[in-house]
Amino acid sequence: MYPKINEYLYIQVASSDDAEAEVEYKSRIAENEDEAFWIEVPIQESNGRLKKLFIGDELSVYFITEGGIKNYFNTHVLGFKEDVIRMVRVNKPAAESIFKIQRRSFFRVNAELELAVRDKLGNRFLVRTDDIGGGGTSFLTDGKVKLEVGCKLFCWVLLPYRNGSTEHVNFEGEIVRIKTLENGRNLVMLKFAAISDSERQKIIRFCFERQFDFRNR
Repeated sequence: MYPKINEYLYIQVASSDDAEAEVEYKSRIAENEDEAFWIEVPIQESNGRLKKLFIGDELSVYFITEGGIKNYFNTHVLGFKEDVIRMVRVNKPAAESIFKIQRRSFFRVNAELELAVRDKLGNRFLVRTDDIGGGGTSFLTDGKVKLEVGCKLFCWVLLPYRNGSTEHVNFEGEIVRIKTLENGRNLVMLKFAAISDSERQKIIRFCFERQFDFRNR
C-alpha cells in the first residue's frame, strides 16, 4: 500500500552530521506518478524551518495508516518543480520494500554488529550481536562473562547504513533468556528496557535496509 495524495510523510534525511540525521521533518504527498511521488518541501514542525534538499539525497520515510501502523520505506530525491508551491520529486519504492511495523510486533534481522556492554557493577565488555530489531537484540558471549536472566545492561551498538554512514545507538536492555549453544558459547537475548524513539528509529531503519538487501540477493 502506497501513501495517498494529501497523506502526511515523516522524513529523516541521511547525513554525516548525527544531529541533523536525527531531525524529523513533515511533508505531504501532492501528486502521484507511476514511478515517483511529488511531495511538499519538508518542514521541521518545532521551528517551521523548511529543509533544503538536493538531487540524490537519501530519505528515510514513514507514513501512518489505520490503527497507528507505521509504514517505512527508503527513497531518494529525483528533482524539483515550482507549481502553486515548490515540490520535490522522490522515487517511488517497490511495494514489497515498504514495511509495516506495529510497536508490539517489531521484526528482527540477522546481523553481526559491534555491541559495547556495561553491567550494573561497571564491568565492560565488547561482543557481536546475532540479531537485532526494534524490540531488542541478542549477542554471543563465552563462559567468562557472567550474566543472569533479569540483569539490566547498558549498551551501545554501531549501525552501518547503505549510504556509508554509521550511527551509535544507546539503550538499556534486560536479559530475558540465556541459551547455551553446542560450542559452549552463550546466546544472550535482550529486550529494550529503555530506549528513546529516535534511537529505536535508527535501529528500525537499519533493519528494513538489511531486509531489503536480503530480498534482492
